[in-house]
Amino acid sequence: MSAYTLKINGRAHQLDVDPNTPLLWAIRDGAGLTGTKYGCGVAQCGACTVRVGDQTMRSCSLPVSAVGDREVTTIEGLSGREAAAIQKAWVGLDVPQCGYCQSGQIMSAVALLEGNPKPTDRDIDLAMNGNICRCATYVRIRAAIKNAARTLES
Repeated sequence: MSAYTLKINGRAHQLDVDPNTPLLWAIRDGAGLTGTKYGCGVAQCGACTVRVGDQTMRSCSLPVSAVGDREVTTIEGLSGREAAAIQKAWVGLDVPQCGYCQSGQIMSAVALLEGNPKPTDRDIDLAMNGNICRCATYVRIRAAIKNAARTLES
């Protein structure tokens, strides 16, 4: 066990965990933030997507020791113009069904719009690839991203 200070959503969390503990469990069990979901455990489904520094990453396979002093942002701490536009579009188009994958989907969609404010269908498909939705709401997800992009233009 080692002591780690993780800055999650702007707040320092002191954790005593094994260095190989996946960030997901530090977030959920250590910090008590349960919006980030466990899906597959092998970084394939996207349910555990968070931002570490300025990159989206799969927290289920990222060891706490690899985070260093970078800020971790979870769905609970997501903010900014792009985040507000995505969240509004998600609600407006009734994107989620079961909702389990949605925190990861939203994290990836926000990152896409921050880097590409006018994504094409191909851009969306590439950016969202690997975010699995068991309910198959992909058409609504794409439409919500496009709506959010249009909102940001005005």
